[in-house]
Amino acid sequence: MKYMGDYPSKRTRTVNELTDQIFEGALKAEPLKDEIFCQIMKQLTENHVKYSEEKGWELLWLCTGLFPPSNNLLPHVQKFLQSRKHHPLAPDCMQRLQKALRNGSRKYPPHLVEVEAIQHKTTQIFHKVYFPDDTDEAFEVESSTKAKDFCLNISGRMRLKSSEGFSLFVKISDKVISVPDGDFFFDFVRHLTDWIKKARPVKDGIVPSLTYQVYFMKKLWTNTVPGKDSMADTIFHYHQELPKYLRGYHKCTPEEVFQLAALIYRVKFEEDKSQFINISKMLKELVPQDQIRQLSPDDWKRSIVACFNKHAGKTREEAKLMFLKIVYKWPTFGSAFFEVKQATDPNFPEILLIAINKHGVSLIDPKTKDILMTHPFTKISNWSSGNTYFHITIGNLVRGSKLLCETSLGYKMDDLLTSYISQMLTTMTKQRSSRGNSK
Repeated sequence: MKYMGDYPSKRTRTVNELTDQIFEGALKAEPLKDEIFCQIMKQLTENHVKYSEEKGWELLWLCTGLFPPSNNLLPHVQKFLQSRKHHPLAPDCMQRLQKALRNGSRKYPPHLVEVEAIQHKTTQIFHKVYFPDDTDEAFEVESSTKAKDFCLNISGRMRLKSSEGFSLFVKISDKVISVPDGDFFFDFVRHLTDWIKKARPVKDGIVPSLTYQVYFMKKLWTNTVPGKDSMADTIFHYHQELPKYLRGYHKCTPEEVFQLAALIYRVKFEEDKSQFINISKMLKELVPQDQIRQLSPDDWKRSIVACFNKHAGKTREEAKLMFLKIVYKWPTFGSAFFEVKQATDPNFPEILLIAINKHGVSLIDPKTKDILMTHPFTKISNWSSGNTYFHITIGNLVRGSKLLCETSLGYKMDDLLTSYISQMLTTMTKQRSSRGNSK
């Protein structure tokens, strides 16, 4: 009633404070869902106060996007909406109701974005999604949109051959977190903002601003082969692999470094040779950071130009593919790298580089870039993470070995390992069932 203005409210409130109070209880207790529907419909019946009626419809729109009524109440809600189909929100509420019946109930109250949208009389919510090549596009997101649907929608628009291995990521504060496929998009963002709010105290009565960005990127590289999907190579694979290469995480030969630098130059400038004079100033953008001092700037320039001239006439896209085909040969292609501190195993350096990729978990010497050990996913029996650590057990729990790492990125390592192992188990199950069917 406060939301609809029928009951005076003594103070100004944040946009979704009242909607939280209305819907939170119902999302935790099933019987309250019908109670909410009944209350809203009752308030909308013969309500002659225009403002109150409009606010009531806003609530009904939000409610139909969160959960369906019980089977007993459903025909009454449908009848209510059909009898008021002249109202601009009634058809949309009916559609939202059908989607809620199909997709199930949300876990959290409406996100601020949803409440603001309906208060501004818009039933379409467009969300900006950022890509690794520094472009972005707006996509429609509904209250019932799950991460998997969102990914399929994006990969269709970007003309990718498959959405396999791709994921949505939400960047909020100093964290970038992958959205699980089965989660409702707005539920996940709501859960994330609530979690970060709790972790950050309110200073001088000011709630910290929690703006977020949504990214779409390749997460699991199991079946990634350069040349198989040119759009994926051009927009995602090249731009995701390049920064890792320039940070010096891979082991590579001097000849490969010259070749790759020439290809990176070609991606930047294509056939334009006028930038050759600036090569010595842009080495950080062309050569892994730990290798720059191996040669003088003039020697670098000479070698890079010589390689560049061998690829005359190649386009920007062809150069990206050639870059990926070289990096693809390395065992560390498609890795997520983590610099950690370990004190468990005296045979390994204290500062370790951990690579998680399709082969498993590799331990790398950060100085020599030698792979000291690779633990395939089938040998990993347990792992856990917290704000400051990541622990992993190899082999069985009785005779297995443990590696304890200090890192602030444990949540990312945990999620990636979980996702790769889940993908592996799904593939194994499919193979077993197809073998069973072919017998």
